[in-house]
Amino acid sequence: MTEEFDALERRPDTLLITLAGNDRPGLTSATLATLALAGVDVVDLEQIVLRARLVLGLLVTAPADAASTDALKHAIEETAHALDMTVEIEEGVGDTPREPSDRARVTVLGLPLKAAALASVTRTIASAGGNIDRIIRLARYPVTAFDLHVSGASPEELRVTLSAEAAAQGVDIAVQPANLVRRGMRLIVMDVDSTLIDGEVIEMIAAHAGYEKEVASVTEAAMRGELDFEESLRARVKYLKGVPATALDEVYAGLQLNPGARTMVRTLRRLGYRFAIVSGGFSQITDRLAADLGIHYARANELEIVDGVLTGEVVGEVVDRAGKARALREFAAEIGIPEAATVAIGDGANDLDMLAAAGLGIAYNAKPAVRSAAGTAINVPYLDTIMYLLGISREEIEAADAEAGIVTPAPPLL
Repeated sequence: MTEEFDALERRPDTLLITLAGNDRPGLTSATLATLALAGVDVVDLEQIVLRARLVLGLLVTAPADAASTDALKHAIEETAHALDMTVEIEEGVGDTPREPSDRARVTVLGLPLKAAALASVTRTIASAGGNIDRIIRLARYPVTAFDLHVSGASPEELRVTLSAEAAAQGVDIAVQPANLVRRGMRLIVMDVDSTLIDGEVIEMIAAHAGYEKEVASVTEAAMRGELDFEESLRARVKYLKGVPATALDEVYAGLQLNPGARTMVRTLRRLGYRFAIVSGGFSQITDRLAADLGIHYARANELEIVDGVLTGEVVGEVVDRAGKARALREFAAEIGIPEAATVAIGDGANDLDMLAAAGLGIAYNAKPAVRSAAGTAINVPYLDTIMYLLGISREEIEAADAEAGIVTPAPPLL
């Protein structure tokens, strides 16, 4: 007990100084200049600005004696008055407490983000024992996105409880451990049909044979997980027999990327990220997509073509549910990163193993069964919102594009 008391005695006295008022240049420097005259050390510092209103918090060591401390308080109060700021000064001991070992980043997206939804989310975090240490806005268009720095609650527990809350409130929530993985280079692995692009390629090809409706019904059942994928794929490809290979060129020319796809790839490539597309579709399409977008890896099924005509068969091993997860692991190993540093994005039951294998698995506008199984779901049609989950703000994206002479596309709101 004596040793603990002695350790407490050795901790320096500190002053917590909080100023608030209208922001303008020079406020922080003027405050620090006043503190400099007293010869104190800056222990901690936080500053936020909301609609030109500033809150500045400084934790500094207190002067050695009471008279000097009183003099410093008076000087700070005079500085605050001259700056037309309110000020509070609180005496204490020691530094800001260190955050608990359980730390998470909780990203909340809404279109719009209602106060009631955010209140429910923060209440759920508190009920799990979590404390919100900091909140940062990542985007206000086309969605509103906030990054909540949470301590004191298990990321796994938060993921489970907040997943249910997200569904109840109609918002999207991602929970990730607050560790170095989130800051490092990562591998993004994407499904293609209805994820990277709008629609299903096999249905587009089938339209050339007059069997679009028949193929679409089988596709829907397969994506819901009601059919074995390989069996369903071979059954659908049978409908393509006799289609000229030139139809693939027409299909590719008509593809529509989902909004934000190019922005996401362009931005994350600047940061050194690697990209892969893994598809139950066809290499004749995915290889061209990869070349167009600058995607590093592509894996898909290959349609058999003989004498310029589709035979209704696929060549080689089928890329199915297990094959997608295997591809993710192989690409990560080739790059030399752990699976925890991978992000997988998909919409169908065929993507579930891949989503589970990734460090962050995201169900993107997915079927209900996939949304419920995945740890994270995005239900807005903007693929670049994935970057908010990585802690990248809309302002940073637009600034990087502007430096490159690019105007960041502004997709229409829903």
